[in-house]
Amino acid sequence: MEEVFCVLLTKLIGIFSAIDFTLEVKMIKFALYYLVLVNLIGIIIMAYDKCRAINHKWRVPEAHLFFIAAIFGSLGSIIGMFLFHHKTKHLKFTIGMPLILIIQLVILYRFRIL
Repeated sequence: MEEVFCVLLTKLIGIFSAIDFTLEVKMIKFALYYLVLVNLIGIIIMAYDKCRAINHKWRVPEAHLFFIAAIFGSLGSIIGMFLFHHKTKHLKFTIGMPLILIIQLVILYRFRIL
């Protein structure tokens, strides 16, 4: 009787481990999709703001640019800055965006995500 119980318990533990592993894989996939999307938005919003600046039209508020960076779109924002030569003369952006990225990397490392 004990052997049957041990076998059943082992199988249940295996099933729950597989479920946990599947959930972990789904969360990693979701996080990667999120990071790709938010960083693409960061690049696109920098390009959009650059076009608006060239045409002397209404601009994207700086707070929105920093918000995208703050929600883990900092790498895309930095790429967009230098790709489109946008906001590269403003210390607030040339120091602020990389600083946000560094803080985010520290947070990810601290929580053992990296």
